[in-house]
Amino acid sequence: MQALFLAGGKGTRLYPLTREIPKPMVPIMGKPLLEHNMNLLKFHGIRDIILSICYKPDYIKNYFGSGAAFGLNIKYITEESPLGTGGAIKNCENYLKSTFFVFNSDILSNINYSEMLRYHKRKNAAVTIAVTRVDNPSNYGVIEYTKNGYANSFCEKPKADKITSHFINAGVYIFEPDVLKRIPKNRPVSIEREVFPQLLHDNYKIAIFKGCNYWLDIGTPEKYIRANQDGFNGKLYLADMNFHHQTIYSNTNTQISRSAILRGPIYIGKNVQIRPGAIVGPRVILGDNNVVGEGSSISNSILWNKIVIHNGVKVERCIITDKSVIKNTSRRNIITPSSVKAIK
Repeated sequence: MQALFLAGGKGTRLYPLTREIPKPMVPIMGKPLLEHNMNLLKFHGIRDIILSICYKPDYIKNYFGSGAAFGLNIKYITEESPLGTGGAIKNCENYLKSTFFVFNSDILSNINYSEMLRYHKRKNAAVTIAVTRVDNPSNYGVIEYTKNGYANSFCEKPKADKITSHFINAGVYIFEPDVLKRIPKNRPVSIEREVFPQLLHDNYKIAIFKGCNYWLDIGTPEKYIRANQDGFNGKLYLADMNFHHQTIYSNTNTQISRSAILRGPIYIGKNVQIRPGAIVGPRVILGDNNVVGEGSSISNSILWNKIVIHNGVKVERCIITDKSVIKNTSRRNIITPSSVKAIK
C-alpha cells in the first residue's frame, strides 16, 4: 500500500502560524502534524509515502529526508504551481500503480485505516471516502448516500437552507488507480467539485466509510489550539502519551531546576532548560531547545522550538513560534513579531 499526502497548500487561514513553515509542519504536542499522521499510517503497516508539495517544499524535505529515520520510504513530488486536490493526485499518477490512500494534510482523525481498506474491498468501490458528522456542514463538502453506503450526490459548502446531510468529506480517501485516468491533466482540478461528481455521472461506485469518531481540520489558529488541548484531555490519540495516566511528559536532555514548579498537564521537548523559580503549567507545551528563565511563569500556552523566555516574564494564553526571544515585560500576554496572537 501507498499513501499520498496533499501537502502543497499555503495554509492562509492558519496565518500567521504558516508565515515561516508549511501547514503540515505545524507542531501538535511537539511533533509536526504530518509526522503524527505518518506514525498512525505506520501503525497500520503503510510505510511507502508520497508527499505532493508546493509551498516551502524544502522545509518538509529537510525534516523528513528519505524517511529512513522515521521507518518510512518517502518520495517527493513538487508542484510548480498549485494544482488543486485533483490536479495534485493526477501529478503523481506515474508513481501510483495499485490501490492507494489519499490524505488532505491538514486533518487529525482516529480513522482505522486497516478497517477502511477492508471496507473498500468489500464494497468493490472505485473510491472510498471517509466521512464524519458535524452539526454545521456549511463550511465543508456535504455527501448524500444510499442506504447501501454509496455516494449519490456531493455539495460543496451548502447554504443553511440547502443542507440535506450532516456527513462531510473527512479528507481521507482510498482510490483504485484506474480513477486517475478520469482526472484532467496539466491544469488545476478540484477532486470534490469536478472529479467525484463526474465519477458518479459515469457510474463509478463511491463508497462511504463512517468509522471516524475524532476528526479535526487544523484550518485556523483556534482549531490548532483545540488540537493541542485535545491531546491533553485524551480526545486526540497520541501513541506515546496518555495524560490521564501521567500529567508531565519530558523528553531527553532536559534540565529542570529543583526549585522550579511544574503543574501538569505539560509536554516538555528535548534539550529544554527550566531555571530556578520558574512556574510552568498547566496546559503548556514546550518544544525542543527552549529556555525558561528564572522566576518566569508560563500557563495555557504553546511554545514551539528554540525559544528563550527571559527572567521574570509571564506568558499566558499565547502561541510563540520558533526562535523567538521574549524579554521582561509586565504585560499579561506576550506578543512579539515572531509570535502569533494572544488567545483571548
